[in-house]
Amino acid sequence: MERAGTPSVSIVSPGFERQAVATGRGLGFDNMRLAVLDAHPDAFTHDDLIAGFREHTVPQIIAGLTAALDDMGDAVEEPLALDIVASGSYDDVYDAFAAQGWCDGLPFVPPTREAVEAFIAGTGHDPWRSLGVVKPSGREVTVWSVAVNGVMAGCKPEYLPILLAMAGTLTGDRYGVEHSGNTTGADALVILDGPCVTELGFNHGPGVQREGARANASVGRWLRLFLRNVCGFTADEHDKGTFGNPTKPVLAEDMAALAEIGWGPVAAEFGFGPSDDAVTIGRINSTVLIGSVYGATPDEIVPYLADGLARTTGWDLSHVFGLGRGDYRPILVLSPMLARVFGKGGWSKAQVKAALFEHARIPAWKFEKLIGEWSNLTAGRRTLLDMVDKGDLPPVFAASDDPERLVPIVTAASKFVIAVAGDPNRANALAMAHDGLHGNWTSALVDRSQSLDLVCRVGDDECST
Repeated sequence: MERAGTPSVSIVSPGFERQAVATGRGLGFDNMRLAVLDAHPDAFTHDDLIAGFREHTVPQIIAGLTAALDDMGDAVEEPLALDIVASGSYDDVYDAFAAQGWCDGLPFVPPTREAVEAFIAGTGHDPWRSLGVVKPSGREVTVWSVAVNGVMAGCKPEYLPILLAMAGTLTGDRYGVEHSGNTTGADALVILDGPCVTELGFNHGPGVQREGARANASVGRWLRLFLRNVCGFTADEHDKGTFGNPTKPVLAEDMAALAEIGWGPVAAEFGFGPSDDAVTIGRINSTVLIGSVYGATPDEIVPYLADGLARTTGWDLSHVFGLGRGDYRPILVLSPMLARVFGKGGWSKAQVKAALFEHARIPAWKFEKLIGEWSNLTAGRRTLLDMVDKGDLPPVFAASDDPERLVPIVTAASKFVIAVAGDPNRANALAMAHDGLHGNWTSALVDRSQSLDLVCRVGDDECST
């Protein structure tokens, strides 16, 4: 409507004004007209909401529709890629970046022009090659902007191919980076597979999800900085996490353990082989530790693992029905010790998933409350029987009409994601709830070969750029 010359007003809840303005800017419209509700709609009765809307919001809508664009303020100016935005001592630079919201509050490596050039030098990458435009900020992603945040995070130059693969995922449509600041505060989990795990020094053993290994920590931090500085996920713009989560170090899989038991890595579920370097990203809500898993056979340990998956699953079921169709894909991270129990039993990953599908279940009444009575995200308050009848859920959800019957937490066994990492001498696991279409599992190839961006071919009249 705006592009056609027709004024519009966007209606938002309190606290989301800056996010709305930033989203409009990302779509190419500075200073979008807004009307703000007097309170979040979840906190009021229907009558109070309507009364407040008439008294508080309608006048804003009228003002917005009748105001000239010139009255809406000036467009936001941003520094260019090579602009010097701070100078002086390290403390001066840190203070300037912190004041602008360009860092995560921790010490960082100043991204001087020399440091960024050195980070890219020798890779063959054109610093100004575009990787696409990222939502919701509308900013163009370049090799240079990826490297700037890599320098700040303390990454080594050899990590650049991983960063570029991740940046490509963030500019694509499948992952849904624009949801990274949703109010539940889910955060991205980065899983790394392939020879690069050991060759680049990523920790896949004890404490794999703890700070301490430079590779895991710095690449995980790069994602947080990139989301902040390029995608616009700050408290002033797109990050509306009610509580938020700390940065997650990279979860590097134990490739040797996987090869020993004959399982493929997580990336294999998305089309890559065990010899491919690949990075997979998905957004995670709650995490449950499944500690001291007792049992020497697959049949003995599956019920406890499935119970952990069920315990970590709640609001996330809105992604099974409501926000999406079967988009909920929780992940189970097994220590190598537990994975070997399945390997010795001759179980494939598919067999493990099938067993989890049978055991990771909750009462039907609870499932219905989580997507209906306890949530406003699924319209109609329909029962599971209704959903199966409409074809929105598979028949397993309507095996009977008993409200106490146990139903799966996913729509198919294949929806489970299984990774192997951590201390090889401990029988522990992690169950992580997935944020569904707010961060679909997405894998990308990590290309560590020399780039030909800037190669001049002998005999050609022009260089490839």
